[in-house]
Amino acid sequence: MTITGEFIAFMGLALVAIIGGVLLLNLTKVVHMVVALIFTFVSIAGIFVLLSAEFVAAVQILIYSGAITIIMLFGIMLTKHDDKGETNSPGSWRRIFLFLGVVGFAIAFYIGIYDFNIPQVPTDLHVENTMQIGVALYSKWVIPFELTSALLLVALVGSIVLAKKEEKEADKE
Repeated sequence: MTITGEFIAFMGLALVAIIGGVLLLNLTKVVHMVVALIFTFVSIAGIFVLLSAEFVAAVQILIYSGAITIIMLFGIMLTKHDDKGETNSPGSWRRIFLFLGVVGFAIAFYIGIYDFNIPQVPTDLHVENTMQIGVALYSKWVIPFELTSALLLVALVGSIVLAKKEEKEADKE
């Protein structure tokens, strides 16, 4: 097996994605968890770039790393929570079991793909893939695409109205 730059980039991005996922599960402050989630999303977008799926990588950055993370932060800011309460730090047994689970998953994954031989077949999949997605999206799937955007807009306006309504009720009390 030859070690190439693509292999090193993949291993680095995969390691960042795994570390971000593990940190997401172990951190106690919600904002820190969101930052770990951002690292995971960006590294997955990098893996998409390595797979020559640039459009999917751009969508990953725009939708997940941008929009979903911002929505999560708005949700955190709009909800009432008390950070001054006692935080239960994870015990040493939980950390040991988590570490053993991650190592066990990595070993099982490595054993599963070690001698997995996939024949390489020449293909034209990566030729103008963004244009092909755009043509399909705006010709065959234009109505579901527009309905989804309208639904997301209604959900955003509804969440703002609910947040303002709760703010007015809190001011009356």
